[in-house]
Amino acid sequence: MTKLKQNFDRDGYVAIKGFLGKQQSDELISETQRFVKEVVPTIPVEEVYYEDKADKSTLKQVQKVYDFDNYYLKLATSDVVVSLAEELLGGPVELKNMQYFNKVPYIGQATPPHQDGYYFKIMPQQAVTMWLSLGDADENNGAVCYIPGSHKAGMRAHNTTKTLGFSQGISDWSAIDDENEIQMKAQAGDILVHHSLTIHRANANQSENDRQSVGFIFYRQDVVEDKEAHDSYKAKLNENLVEQGKI
Repeated sequence: MTKLKQNFDRDGYVAIKGFLGKQQSDELISETQRFVKEVVPTIPVEEVYYEDKADKSTLKQVQKVYDFDNYYLKLATSDVVVSLAEELLGGPVELKNMQYFNKVPYIGQATPPHQDGYYFKIMPQQAVTMWLSLGDADENNGAVCYIPGSHKAGMRAHNTTKTLGFSQGISDWSAIDDENEIQMKAQAGDILVHHSLTIHRANANQSENDRQSVGFIFYRQDVVEDKEAHDSYKAKLNENLVEQGKI
């Protein structure tokens, strides 16, 4: 844990191979298949994003999955997950979200470069996003890329994008950023964790395989959220998604 904390403070992210054992990983995959088939159709439309709303096989993202299924609630509040967040953030934490993500084969779009903290509307920026893989992920199907140390430089300028689920992206991206980024890879049960100010992006899925994961967001407990700004952003996002026919 001490080494992980040192690496996290230096780079703004860590990767842990085999965070879940084989049995736990298989259970996550099985439970997620059940969730997608049985539970997702019952969830309010504003919490479920599709690449093509008319094609239910193009499910892209589900918000706050722990509100709809106890399996995810138990996983998100488990000692192994919470203790990792507490170690990396240096104090008690609060669970803010847990999401299902997928990049659908061939049509899963690229994720624009961004910093999660831009969406969070918090002070101080002391939060982590955990990305727990359900299968093989690499540059071909859209595994994340990080810019090491970018969390130390503060918030970059963002502007509006057309990417579903990632409505804001860094507006001053440059060739230097391309040179500095690191392409990550993962297998089922591996976890990637990054700071709320760490710059990251992902390619489109150009493979035959889904790129599925679940993501946890934790804030350190001393964080103050600008709830009015966050709610306003969320309301505007939902309005845009309805206009685009995405939800």
